[in-house]
Amino acid sequence: MQTMKTNLFILITIMLSISQTACNQQIKKMKYNSLTPEEQAVILHKATERPFTGEYVDNKAQGTYVCKQCGAALYRSEDKFESHCGWPSFDDEIPGAVKRIPDADGQRTEIVCANCGGHLGHIFEGERFTTKNIRHCVNSISMKFIPADENTAISGDHHETAYFASGCFWGTQYHFMKAKGVISTTVGYMGGHTKNPTYKEVCTGETGHVETTEVVFDNSKTTYEDMIKLYFETHDFTQVGGQGPDIGDQYRSVIFYTSTSQKQIAEKYIGILSDKGYKVATVLHPAPEFWKAEDYHQEYYDKKQGTPYCHIYRKIF
Repeated sequence: MQTMKTNLFILITIMLSISQTACNQQIKKMKYNSLTPEEQAVILHKATERPFTGEYVDNKAQGTYVCKQCGAALYRSEDKFESHCGWPSFDDEIPGAVKRIPDADGQRTEIVCANCGGHLGHIFEGERFTTKNIRHCVNSISMKFIPADENTAISGDHHETAYFASGCFWGTQYHFMKAKGVISTTVGYMGGHTKNPTYKEVCTGETGHVETTEVVFDNSKTTYEDMIKLYFETHDFTQVGGQGPDIGDQYRSVIFYTSTSQKQIAEKYIGILSDKGYKVATVLHPAPEFWKAEDYHQEYYDKKQGTPYCHIYRKIF
């Protein structure tokens, strides 16, 4: 019996050692930027830089603010506003870029980079600075600003996110989840005026949301241009107010762009289609918050072993 216990102890020790080694190896794979002592104090240890001393407090240039530690895109310049609080203020984030955590003081909500967990600042609601009625109060030292002419939808680990609405999101997701270089797809709702909408609410057409597919892809293996081409080649972008037999505002054709670069590429292909004689009904909007749809909507056609009735691929480009 004692021998069995000893062998079991040795086995558990070996397993824990292997687990710790794997964990250490994973950490080593995370190649983050080196930080100065001042940057470490804020980003790693949640200190706050002194008000009105940050590099980006008065920055009004066009571009993208990315995480100083990992380089993930966080905020667009068009969402920055002047709050006179002493720190850069934003009333929206790039979808999925920022994580909210209850602050240790029990009163505020901390915001961190969703990719690496680096401390950004705090978020406040109800101050009525803008129509969105929300303020991301961010330390300049937690970010790096990428001017618009250098912006290429930067994100960590070559991951880029795009949002496409082209009728019933079941069909949109069906094609994108099979495309080369796509890492993940999620269906949900965007562009409306209520939080956490349900499918039933969206179907009334009164929330303003559009059925949308979030596409995360590896931009070292594919490009946003490839995503745009697939988007236009898998739905009727000339139809207004719906897609096929699905009629309603929630089924309209919309591209929600997350960067200046994405907007320019989308405009380029709308121009190409117009030159080919198509009357394009697709509209462009900056990406608002993305609300994930109910689980039964995710990868619907694969679960049902079916194929889309509206989204039929046809080569155009």
